[in-house]
Amino acid sequence: MTKKEGIIVAPQLFGVEHILYIVISTVLCGGGLFLAKKYALTERSQRVVLKILAILLFIAIMTNRLSQVFRYGDVRWYAIIPDSYCGMTSLLLSLAVLFGKRNNAALHFLWHLGLFGGLSTVIYASFVGQGPTIFYLPTISGLLHHSFSLTLVIALLMFKQIDITYKKWYCTFFGFTAYLTLGAFMMQTFGLTDAYHIAEPIIPDTPLTAWVMAPIYAVGYGIILWGVEMGKRRKAKFK
Repeated sequence: MTKKEGIIVAPQLFGVEHILYIVISTVLCGGGLFLAKKYALTERSQRVVLKILAILLFIAIMTNRLSQVFRYGDVRWYAIIPDSYCGMTSLLLSLAVLFGKRNNAALHFLWHLGLFGGLSTVIYASFVGQGPTIFYLPTISGLLHHSFSLTLVIALLMFKQIDITYKKWYCTFFGFTAYLTLGAFMMQTFGLTDAYHIAEPIIPDTPLTAWVMAPIYAVGYGIILWGVEMGKRRKAKFK
């Protein structure tokens, strides 16, 4: 929060507060992952690290949703349900790690959303100006759940808890179908026009609605799976 001629100026995208958050969160998350890689050498200890990260992620996303419930004066309990891809991904990812087994089907849908959604949103956090300071609860909890989502996915990959394979591509299909179905329900029931960006673009004044982003995302994910598969074959060839 800064002041200019007696007027409080909200945090800006790539402003001082936002950049400080990126730097500090990168150092803390990166340092934590480094220590986990160095000292969590057994499967048991690695699972403890993952569950701690999942608990932190769950606390962050539920704090964010509760802040939306009470944000506008009137209590809107339906706001407890995440109405965005990143929000629902953070919730489901935390639960999948806390209660699911290694390499469960949900992780095959959630890992790439958590990774790229978390990274892109922390860097391009367009919502940082919604309050007078970056510590405004909806803002800081939003930043934190994206950071924890990103960190948890990296830890899952680092500890080889996900076997990335084209054989699990259908998890993404069913996952997106569920998201869009929930989004349509929330639009119809609660009047949320921007739910899951079905009707409104993810970036204002662009055509990037879910219907445009879906094929782009499918192609990008296909390239990732192809690259991983080629890497596996190359590695097997030189063994």
